[in-house]
Amino acid sequence: MALHAPVLVLKDSLKRESGAKVQHGNIQAAKAVSDIIRTTLGPRSMLKMLLDASGGIVVTNDGNAILRELDIAHPAAKSMIELSRTQDEEVGDGTTSVIVLAGEMLHVAETFIEKNYHPTVICRAYSRALEDAIAVLDKIAMPVDVNDREAMLGLVKSSIGTKFTGQFGDLIADLAIDATTTAGVDLGQGMREVDIKKYIKVEKIPGGQLEDSMVLKGVMFNKDVVAPGKMRRKIVNPRIILLDCPVEYKKGENQTNAELMSEEDWKVLLDMEEEYIKNLCVQILKFKPDLVITEKGLSDMAMHYLSKAGVSAIRRLRKTDNNRIAKACGAVIVNRPEELQESDVGTRAGLFEVKKIGDEFFSFIIECKDPKACTVLLRGASKDILNEVERNLQDAMSVARNILKNPKLLPGGGASELTVSATLKQKSSSVEGVEKWPYEAAALAFEAIPRTLLQNCGLNVIRTMTQLQGKHANGENPWVGVDGRTGDIVDMKERKIWDSYSVKAQTFKTAIESACMLLRIDDIVSGIKKKQAPGSGAPKQPQIETGEDADTEQMIPE
Repeated sequence: MALHAPVLVLKDSLKRESGAKVQHGNIQAAKAVSDIIRTTLGPRSMLKMLLDASGGIVVTNDGNAILRELDIAHPAAKSMIELSRTQDEEVGDGTTSVIVLAGEMLHVAETFIEKNYHPTVICRAYSRALEDAIAVLDKIAMPVDVNDREAMLGLVKSSIGTKFTGQFGDLIADLAIDATTTAGVDLGQGMREVDIKKYIKVEKIPGGQLEDSMVLKGVMFNKDVVAPGKMRRKIVNPRIILLDCPVEYKKGENQTNAELMSEEDWKVLLDMEEEYIKNLCVQILKFKPDLVITEKGLSDMAMHYLSKAGVSAIRRLRKTDNNRIAKACGAVIVNRPEELQESDVGTRAGLFEVKKIGDEFFSFIIECKDPKACTVLLRGASKDILNEVERNLQDAMSVARNILKNPKLLPGGGASELTVSATLKQKSSSVEGVEKWPYEAAALAFEAIPRTLLQNCGLNVIRTMTQLQGKHANGENPWVGVDGRTGDIVDMKERKIWDSYSVKAQTFKTAIESACMLLRIDDIVSGIKKKQAPGSGAPKQPQIETGEDADTEQMIPE
């Protein structure tokens, strides 16, 4: 028995060494991704110029937009990129912070991996630190009145102060708050739901100035009426019917043969077609509409009947646009004209108008009473600027939505992270066993956010961080942080630099949980068959990569 024991120990140590090697590779990959976008955090951040596959150029400092364009082979690095996407879909902001924090959490764990700490011990300490961090956020969070427009504007402005359009903060914040309050739906018990993707459309039209941008009390879309010369292009208080069916003769599903014995038969066939379309139009005109919109086709004959009755018509509209019009003007989308009822007609719109902007015609259904959908019209000098403004506006709308859902504020400028860090350092003395040191390291990792802000301001990082840590260690004021523009140490309430509670809490959860997940990986197994040269014989078995074979070089795109 004694002879076999050393062999067993040797095998175990080899396995542990292999796992540690994989963890080191994963940590290096995560740090590489984190370093790529570290410089884009804060109001004095740098911009990145991205070249996409088709040769186009994107200039942005939005973390998610940058990482989306990266082509990275390492699986751990890909997992980090997914974090940013998750954060963007969940709360719409904090995409850079989550990557920086996750990278730092893994970086401080590297020392413990080298000292042969088991990853489970580190993860346990991290999970405990996360619980305590959320408790600290709950303690320092400040409730906000969603009806106080000044407070809302301040919060949205501070969230986009770090973005490219920070110079137009007032304008973007106004647009975001107007859009989210317009499209918000009361769920009862003081809860409001805002579906940004479905009911807020951003329409970008190059030309004009950014100051010409506005939120429409209704919907606009890139379509003109079917017969511009015969149909009205401006209708006040229109009655709108929305259809989801073709207003034309039904074509057979398969190829149809009709045998005609005489010339009259041909005339009968045409008459049948005409009668069918006439019946459709009669059923629609019964309700005296001013505007008929259909997602499908509309034949010339139907157009003739409708224009004769003084009705304007628009055809082949997108389903999403049709849904927005239904919400804005109170209409119901109908699948068959014969099922139309008076309650299906939309009457809440104040004006239908077709305008020419640049070379194209746009239809506006505006001045709606209590619209539950809206369109944000963005104007700007070029497509690149418009795209960046749209990205920043999406973040601003997400922040406004988060406040409506969970009306709580936290200090920005790294103050929340410093307060969490100082509290966790104090609590670490009461943590027993080997978890004490990883817990302390997690407390230090939270300081990555204020440190990065200071670096991007171009300040003396060590001196300023020491001052900040001193203020927070005494527990003087949890709202003391760094102003990212000037680099001053100030009270965040005075400068109105705020963060949304939802974004901050989600950032901490996503960063720590993903760091734990990456630390738990002890092997990278590839189930991909290697490509073989033609005629090289039987296919090989799928290759299995051990920790030593894992490709850690391809972390950063060439």
